[in-house]
Amino acid sequence: MLTAFLLAFSLLIAAPQDISVEPPPELPAEEDVTRGDFDVMPLALDSRRMRLPIVGYVDLPPEGSWMVGPVDMTPTKHTVLVWLMGLLMLVVFIPAGQGAKRRQAGVTPKGGHNVVEALVLFFREKVVLDNIGPDGGKYVPYIATLFFFILFGNLLGLVPYAGAATSNIAVTGTLALTALVVIEVSGMRALGPAGYMGTIIYWNKELGLPVRILMAVIMSPVEIIGKLVKPFALAVRLMANMFAGALVIYSLIGLIFVFGSIWLAVGPVAITVALTFLKLFVAFLQAYIFALLTSVFIGLIRHAH
Repeated sequence: MLTAFLLAFSLLIAAPQDISVEPPPELPAEEDVTRGDFDVMPLALDSRRMRLPIVGYVDLPPEGSWMVGPVDMTPTKHTVLVWLMGLLMLVVFIPAGQGAKRRQAGVTPKGGHNVVEALVLFFREKVVLDNIGPDGGKYVPYIATLFFFILFGNLLGLVPYAGAATSNIAVTGTLALTALVVIEVSGMRALGPAGYMGTIIYWNKELGLPVRILMAVIMSPVEIIGKLVKPFALAVRLMANMFAGALVIYSLIGLIFVFGSIWLAVGPVAITVALTFLKLFVAFLQAYIFALLTSVFIGLIRHAH
């Protein structure tokens, strides 16, 4: 299930929104860098170039190179980072799953397997079961995958030369879309066709028929909008937090080049170090909030009464 989810997700975002940001230009001569403009937007946004340690800038295939019918599947920097996030998930969870099997066979696993298992158990007991109900155990794989996938994406934003794919609305929007599908399908299965329609069409049997019809006309669009606003808020919250964090850090470092003074480097560097620790906390917090609210929304629609 984990592999299928990651594969489907990577295919969905393989062609994110059109990239209008020009590739970052090659650095000018040293005397031109010490003072002047420092554009941070190419560092925070998606692009068709990646900067790697030692190697330098690497050009990705140009737009339209990977066409699948009418769909452009050409990867960008954030697409490559999403593939890396999926690879990290497999590297972490395949050994952890094997460790769980050894535990069932009576062999106690050691090391990081226990950490991963403890985190999954925490999400099962405190996030999924508390919000969805005693029969919500089947949602644990999805919620745990959602948390760790977003977490790895957020943490990659702290790695030099990488970036946070979760600062891209195409990535967070796709995650929110999968959450919307899971939420609505879980509601259909739990409530049945008639019960699920009750979450869309407002029909209060305690009101008189004329007032009931009027309220249905007024409130039913509100119910539909509410279904769409929930995943939209998830997508925008995650994207805005990660993009703003990257932009602030890059802007502070850019002050060194703008003023061209080594004495002014002490302040921006000190503040950046402090903000990096804050961003580390935000990386965990935003992944947790996304997973928690998804569990809450599933529980709400399954217990619509």
